[in-house]
Amino acid sequence: MTAYEDAGCVFGSSVCGVKRELFRSVECGFCLCVNALDGPRVCIYIYTWQPKQYVGFATLPNQVHRKSVKKGFDFTLMVAGESGMGKSTLVNSLFLTDLYKDRKLLNAEERINQTVEIIKHTVDIEEKGVKLKLTIVDTPGFGDAVNNNECWKPITDYIDQQFEQYFRDESGLNRKNIQDNRVHCCLYFIPPFGHGLRPVDVEFMKALHEKVNIIPLIAKADCLTPNEIKKLKDRIREEIDKFGIKVYQFPECDSDEDEEFKQLDKELKECTPFAVIGSNTVVEARGQRVRGRLYPWGIVEVENQSHCDFVKLRNMLIRSHMHDLKDVTCDVHYENYRAQCIQEMTRYVKKTPERDNRMESPIPILPLSTPDVETEKLIKMKDEELKRMQEMLNKMQQQMHDKDQ
Repeated sequence: MTAYEDAGCVFGSSVCGVKRELFRSVECGFCLCVNALDGPRVCIYIYTWQPKQYVGFATLPNQVHRKSVKKGFDFTLMVAGESGMGKSTLVNSLFLTDLYKDRKLLNAEERINQTVEIIKHTVDIEEKGVKLKLTIVDTPGFGDAVNNNECWKPITDYIDQQFEQYFRDESGLNRKNIQDNRVHCCLYFIPPFGHGLRPVDVEFMKALHEKVNIIPLIAKADCLTPNEIKKLKDRIREEIDKFGIKVYQFPECDSDEDEEFKQLDKELKECTPFAVIGSNTVVEARGQRVRGRLYPWGIVEVENQSHCDFVKLRNMLIRSHMHDLKDVTCDVHYENYRAQCIQEMTRYVKKTPERDNRMESPIPILPLSTPDVETEKLIKMKDEELKRMQEMLNKMQQQMHDKDQ
């Protein structure tokens, strides 16, 4: 339909032609002409609005949802802090699973001689048809030594190795099935005793805040009263600003978000650092069975928001901000690493003499993993199958050659 259109209105046997400007969305209409006794004819055009024809691209979110659910999701969570802060218990409480079945508890002498290790635990979780591949990166030995100078170095090296591996896979020929092992979030456990951040806490977070999303936690919050928790939170927030530590920042709410989500986002921002309690045992409180800790003076409930911030942490980490944590890792931290690698490669190319055609990559080459027995067996079977097919093809060609003769 054009912007201007001749429309005729019929009144009895007479027709009046009227130039009218029509909206593009108007599909049809009709004219009603009225003759005044002593005056001109009045032409009233009555529009009939009809909805636009349905195209179908409104189903795109459903297509993305089906594809994502079929593919599944992955999330890598790192937990860091000195031993005895309840890291393993909290992780088991968050995801309702037991990731540390075969854990060996060290005595005091073994703990003194222990160095910082990196241990990965991977588990596949399914909830209402949605599959999640969860990887927990544990750091036993961190902060346990008498001299904790640069005890965070193995952790930063591990994060850089995952960035490096992803960068190599992304730059390779086969980019179809890239494994994303980048660390999306780091829960850092701060001891409840003390008057704020220790030097090792400050140095650790400053070493990692450009590489990973850091979420500080106050461990074992049941050791403190509500007033003490409030004072400790205020002190930690002040010291984070004072030392220029960049912890994970919650994204700003859009103007079209509902009031409930805005209120939840406001509570999460005011609640950091989260004061948490973990427990894998079920106790009875007020006639109900709940997860908590039983003390002579009463019961501390893990999922009671008046006792601790466990529910807020779980909602933030799993239900509302998990995808944003992955986006920040990919769009900010990994992009910074990638840009740095490309700059180093460009600088190296400029420094390399033109007569030397060989160029070594400034990124260290990762050692190739040796194939295991199953892989070698599979390769051997494929070679034998190809050999049999080649023999059959030679026989068929020979038979066709004999027939032609």
